[in-house]
Amino acid sequence: MSHLEPHGSAEPRGWDRPDAPAPALPWPEPEIDPGQWHRPPAVFSDAYAEASARPRPQAGVPAGGDPVAANGHRDPDDSEYPTTRLEPVRDVEPGPEPGPPPGRRQRGRRRAGLDRPPTQQPVPSRAGRNLPAAIAVGLGLGALIVVPLFFYRPAFLVVVAAAVGVGMWEMARAVRRSGAHPPLVPLIGGGVLTVGLAWFSGPDALSLGLLVTVLGTMVWRLGDGPGGFQRDLTAATLIAVYVPFLGGFAALLAAVPDDGQLRVLVTLAAVVLSDTGGYAAGVSFGKHPMAPSVSPKKSWEGFAGSVTAAALGSALLLWLLLDVAPWWGALFGLAVSGAAVLGDLAESMIKRDLGVKDMSNLLPGHGGLMDRLDSILFALPTAYLLLAVFVPVLE
Repeated sequence: MSHLEPHGSAEPRGWDRPDAPAPALPWPEPEIDPGQWHRPPAVFSDAYAEASARPRPQAGVPAGGDPVAANGHRDPDDSEYPTTRLEPVRDVEPGPEPGPPPGRRQRGRRRAGLDRPPTQQPVPSRAGRNLPAAIAVGLGLGALIVVPLFFYRPAFLVVVAAAVGVGMWEMARAVRRSGAHPPLVPLIGGGVLTVGLAWFSGPDALSLGLLVTVLGTMVWRLGDGPGGFQRDLTAATLIAVYVPFLGGFAALLAAVPDDGQLRVLVTLAAVVLSDTGGYAAGVSFGKHPMAPSVSPKKSWEGFAGSVTAAALGSALLLWLLLDVAPWWGALFGLAVSGAAVLGDLAESMIKRDLGVKDMSNLLPGHGGLMDRLDSILFALPTAYLLLAVFVPVLE
């Protein structure tokens, strides 16, 4: 006879217990079936059912037929582990690549110590250009102009003609970004002819050279057909007026028999003083933009520095070199400085319209040659007219 239950039940236990339904347990919530506690959610049940419906591979052999798994071991028999039938998730997007550990210096930089300072990185100037290279190139260009001007004046004509040719090439190359294709051969040929005519025959020949250049460009362009003819001719006319016609006034100034070299010198000095004074004042005090949509770096403070430096310097130079009263020399400096600033803004507007930063990269620290000639080209006719009044040419 079996022992009684410790809680007082008289029913036998073990194999002597008859098949009778288990008594209901006193659960806290009778409406919840205890068997559902271990039932997986619906999403896992569906995945389990889908995986169970697939054909099961042989025990120890993967689906590809190779009994050796990717880790070099044989797969065990998964008959007792039905969840191994589920396919692993493979489309996992990789996370961000780990960076260098904190405190680790980057490649190419050495650690600073007591005996050696840290590596110094080059800091660009506030003007946005390489200032030492700009100064060196500026001095070289000045020597290229002044030396032939005072020692062999006909060589200065060659310098002007070469500068005009390079400037026209840069302009023609830049306007091609807008779709215009001005013919380069008649432009350069007519530009050199314009400068030569101004040197040998005066202002009337300068205008004649401009007319010949425009007409020669028109005739040359006829050979390419009517497509874009007006656009190309307009660009060619702009280049012919902007570079060789305005540059021809340098030949007119230098061609004066007695003091031509001095007239060129005081004009270039006024432009240099204007640029230098504007740069110094703009970097030090520039706060109010002068033309933000055209040249954001130009300020009214810089313009005040330009005209002040040019007026003071020109008053002294014209008085010493050309015997002009200082107040007329100051007026000369004011006018030349204003024309130089307008020329700089005009080229900045052209470059902004074309979407270029510099006309070329021929001159380190300056960009292209036209980036240096822009202010000079507008200053040359202004200086020629004023000097013709202040210092008349004696026939």
